[in-house]
Amino acid sequence: MEKIVLGKTGIEAVRFGFGGIPIQRVSEKQAVEVVRHALEKGMDFIDTSRMYTTSESRIGKALRETDKKAVVATKSFNRSADGIRRDVEISLRELQLDYIDIYQCHAVANVEEYRRVTAPDGALTGLLKAKEQGIIGHIGITSHSLDLLEKVVDEGLFETIMVCYSFLEPAAGEKVIPEAGRKQVGILAMKPLSGGVITSPEAALKWVFSRPGILVLAGVEEKAYFDRNWDVFLGDRRLDDGEERLIREIKKEFAGRFCRRCDYCLPCTAGIYIQFALGVRSMVRRMGDQVLEQPMFKDIWEKAAQCTECGECMERCPYDLPIPDLIRENLEWVKSLRKRI
Repeated sequence: MEKIVLGKTGIEAVRFGFGGIPIQRVSEKQAVEVVRHALEKGMDFIDTSRMYTTSESRIGKALRETDKKAVVATKSFNRSADGIRRDVEISLRELQLDYIDIYQCHAVANVEEYRRVTAPDGALTGLLKAKEQGIIGHIGITSHSLDLLEKVVDEGLFETIMVCYSFLEPAAGEKVIPEAGRKQVGILAMKPLSGGVITSPEAALKWVFSRPGILVLAGVEEKAYFDRNWDVFLGDRRLDDGEERLIREIKKEFAGRFCRRCDYCLPCTAGIYIQFALGVRSMVRRMGDQVLEQPMFKDIWEKAAQCTECGECMERCPYDLPIPDLIRENLEWVKSLRKRI
């Protein structure tokens, strides 16, 4: 079974890890069973987050119900030293652990946020103290911005990075992953199915596994889905002609409509956080309908409804997306979904 060492952390793990997002949207019993099933099949790396509602506690229960060991990584949106230190304590309690292998600053969007995280009273300071106390092992960062991750790798303050990587989002393979590998920064590849946009997991996973030096994370909520993905990992990963053709078709389908979450479109004059407004369907698929009722996302949709279609975002978008049209379509989709909930 193929393993990888995550850079200077020295952590060795199977190259395919469990993503903790989808298990929020099923019953606790099912969630615990699928995590335990993955561990018993041989998966030994689990990633989750404080943001993923019940995910940490369900993973903790699964770990209690098996003698299989796993590297556990979690993360927090908190940007202050004291705030993230409190989140570490909550994560330890929810996961039922006295030590977390990797703790990450979650979804750092831009240089301004990065400077908050790395300031003397920022989250990095809190995590360094937790590391000194022996309750976390290593410190990582996650981001959807390749420009920011280039800076992170260059400055060398974090031991691991988490980056989007799929055949719809291949740019990290040229821009970030090679340099991180050279500098022995551990690389966690998230969203191999581009947040659920890619509906052919076999082709998507084969494509991403073809890249050496990265640990791939994919979330599932059912044993059958896990087994399907695990079989791809263990099997012949060469793409056949049909899968190559399918990849070309999916790329063509999403050309001009797929948001890569780079945030070059910001700032929005109406205060809309555009990448979330464009990615809501993927978010609901991964996290469940209930995500629409979380305060953060309710605020996003209230602002999205105020879009003036000024077009400034389109002028800044490097992919020429028709952003106002996509926001309007997604607003209508959210309204129809809420009527059914």
